[in-house]
Amino acid sequence: MKDTAKHQGLRNQLVTLLEQKGITDKNVLEAIRKIPRHLFLNSGFEDYAYQDKPFPIGAGQTISQPYTVAFQSQLLEVKKESKILEVGTGSGYQTAVLYAMGAKVYSIERQNELFKSTSLLLPKLGIRPKHLSFGDGYKGLPNYAPYDGIIVTAGAPLIPKPLMAQLKIGGRLVIPVGEESRSQIMTLLIRRDETRFEKHELGEFRFVPLLENKN
Repeated sequence: MKDTAKHQGLRNQLVTLLEQKGITDKNVLEAIRKIPRHLFLNSGFEDYAYQDKPFPIGAGQTISQPYTVAFQSQLLEVKKESKILEVGTGSGYQTAVLYAMGAKVYSIERQNELFKSTSLLLPKLGIRPKHLSFGDGYKGLPNYAPYDGIIVTAGAPLIPKPLMAQLKIGGRLVIPVGEESRSQIMTLLIRRDETRFEKHELGEFRFVPLLENKN
């Protein structure tokens, strides 16, 4: 598991590109500069790891393109010790970025194959989320709620009510919403009080679908 000067140089170029695309949160940019994305991909894809593109990671899932990771992370407004629920651990790259930003990360993954491989990979890279779980992301992780932020890394046809309920007042939920057959709308919900949520729609993205009903 090597992270060479060449890799670091490619990450610096990627950060410059993300800045040009409008990412301004220094905490996000430094996390992306720090995390070796190539180690989260099959070694055959290493040459493409620092292009701004998604890639397949197995189990019908993808690692999101770096801009999408940065955009969602920026919307969360993560502060040191922020308690963040991630729905869709996937490769663990987004998990690692949030961890590098200083968040306490609780993450849930529905695909057992990915859950097992990522649970082994993250500690090898010195990345230690507070909790990794195998289960149904629609249900969240109520035992650890409430959260300062919730990030969903797959497209959902609607915003799951259990996730809204697990958000702290003042907390932020970032989720791509839309049908599987088309692009999704990146949606930000800010919880204003027990019953009121402020909603912002922030452009079209493409995600794999958020799968439900995992026992």
